[in-house]
Amino acid sequence: MKHLFTNLSYVRYLRSRQSAVAITDRLTPSIGRNNVTKTKTLATSLLSLSAAAILALVGTTSANAAPVNTTDSSGAAVSSHAVSDAGAADYWTPERMKNAKSGDILGAKALERGKLLGKAPVTEAPGVVSSIAGQAPATDSKAIDRKVNQSETPVKHIGKIFFTLGGSNYVCSGNSVTAANKSTVSTAGHCVNEGPGAYATNFVFVPAYLNGAAPYGKWTAKALYSPTQWASNGNMQYDTAFAVMNTLNGQRLADVVGSSGVQFNAARGLSYKSFGYPAASPFNGESLKSCSGKATNDPYNPQFNSQGIPCNMTGGSSGGPWFIGTSSTGYQNSVNSYGYGSNSTTMYGPYWGTVIQSTYNTASAS
Repeated sequence: MKHLFTNLSYVRYLRSRQSAVAITDRLTPSIGRNNVTKTKTLATSLLSLSAAAILALVGTTSANAAPVNTTDSSGAAVSSHAVSDAGAADYWTPERMKNAKSGDILGAKALERGKLLGKAPVTEAPGVVSSIAGQAPATDSKAIDRKVNQSETPVKHIGKIFFTLGGSNYVCSGNSVTAANKSTVSTAGHCVNEGPGAYATNFVFVPAYLNGAAPYGKWTAKALYSPTQWASNGNMQYDTAFAVMNTLNGQRLADVVGSSGVQFNAARGLSYKSFGYPAASPFNGESLKSCSGKATNDPYNPQFNSQGIPCNMTGGSSGGPWFIGTSSTGYQNSVNSYGYGSNSTTMYGPYWGTVIQSTYNTASAS
């Protein structure tokens, strides 16, 4: 990849803008929304990326970009997008799936912008702990060939997400979650919407993906949902999204692969096990990986309200589920969102409070 850290004048400009924030307590971003042409993993190199590098990766600036709010003025509003991707499953050939880029760069501009904001997280209205149980598959699904898997055994309800944004193909991770429609997948907000910007096309979920195989098929999306705070401002505090999938061969997703239970407004500092398909070195994105540990607050950007667990997963793992406890049978309570540095040993995920719960409720009921 070309060296992207030479625009020193732009770095000085951003520093002057950051000083202005301290004086005026407001910042109007001007990071472009279109023409994403290159990719770099969010989970492996965000600390070293300069704002000039982010600009070079995501395209031209826009004077009309929406301002970032530091208060949660929109409450639990939900942004949605109907999808018409009848040919998405056929679009994702084994070659395209193998060559898809990590979608993490699509969240990098929001991360970099958020680092320039104040150091107080947006306050949500407190909510009570809410747990919704998952379900087992309704059918006796076929077994998976696990001979070549060198890490985690494939999990039926966890898989890879493939999508197109700005003319490029990307990959993330996702999970089938319990829902009234039995067809809902959780992932990161930056794997659904540029934050702020366009929604993804050619969006498919491939549960239990392994070395190019799609043992339970390729499920296409019919609608994408994210918190308005993500879709409008790219606020990393709400980097979560839900996709509602079409039926496949007359069956609903959860009836085929099952679904995880979900929990919102849980206590902080719990122990988690997270899963994902990291694609950047030293991984190749072809098999499922996991991380485990006790969550701690992000000490670098407390305004994100995020928690981190010990983890070295790289780009491509974004959107993978966090389960409370030590296995994939626990309640899902976050997703892989971001990390710092080229050798990051911590993965951060958003706190699932009332805003993200509202997004889930809307998607589940659709």
